[in-house]
Parts: sequence; C-alpha cells; structure tokens
Amino acid sequence: MSIWGRIFGTSQAVESMVEGVKSGLDALVYTDEEKATEAAKQRTEARAMVIQWMQATQGQNLARRLIALVITGVWVLQHLAGMLLSVISIWARVPTPYETSARVISESAHQMNGAVMLILGFYFAAPHMGSIAEAALRRFGTVPNRADKPA
Repeated sequence: MSIWGRIFGTSQAVESMVEGVKSGLDALVYTDEEKATEAAKQRTEARAMVIQWMQATQGQNLARRLIALVITGVWVLQHLAGMLLSVISIWARVPTPYETSARVISESAHQMNGAVMLILGFYFAAPHMGSIAEAALRRFGTVPNRADKPA
C-alpha cells in the first residue's frame, strides 16, 4: 500500500477526496456564462411573477387607475399653482405671501416627482418598467446608484 493509501485508507477514499476538491474548486469559479444564465433566469422569474400578480389583481385595475389619476392631477395642480403664485407675486404690492406660498407648493410638487414618474412610466412604458423605475429613483429619489452599493 502506498503512502496515500496508508494516510487515507483506500484508493477509493483518495478518489472521492480528489472529486470533492475538484467539485469544490469548480464551485469557487463563477464564470461570466454562469452569471449571465443566472441573471436571465432571475429576470424571467421576476417577469412571470409580475404577470401572475397582474392577473390575480385584475379586479383592482379601476382603483389603480383612479389613484394614479388623482396623484398625477394633484401633482399637475401643484405645479400650476406654484407657477401662478410666482407670476402673481411679480405684480402684488406685498409679494412675500405669494412667493412663500409658491415656494411651499412647488417644493411639495417636487417631492412627488418620483412617484409621478413611476406612475407615468407604468402606464406608458410597462415593458421597460424595470429600467425606468431604477432611473427615476436615481434621478428623483434618494436610492443610491447600484455602483455605489457595497458588494
């Protein structure tokens, strides 16, 4: 019996150990092809989940549309009111109250930008919603860029 045979018992034990090391090393290496395959699988599963969710909640479509219209309407009215008050403050004898109101209303409208962009994106660009949501949150929200997140 060789020295390996004495240490590990039999040649079968040595072979099983070599196979274990080989499979362990293979698991350590995550190739680009494996990453791409896994990412594609995850995207497919996510899309299927969204489709199932939309089918399951189809009865709520009217309520969703009403909420979307109300939120978008409030946002538009805030922007219009802010602009109108800004213009009125130009000709007012005491412009400070108008300027203050315009600033407060405009800031409130600005805080709604992220939500409204998601609503508009959902209704007008549903197939591209993932990238739109990310871009909108990066642009108008407080969510950090993916590259900024620790790995």
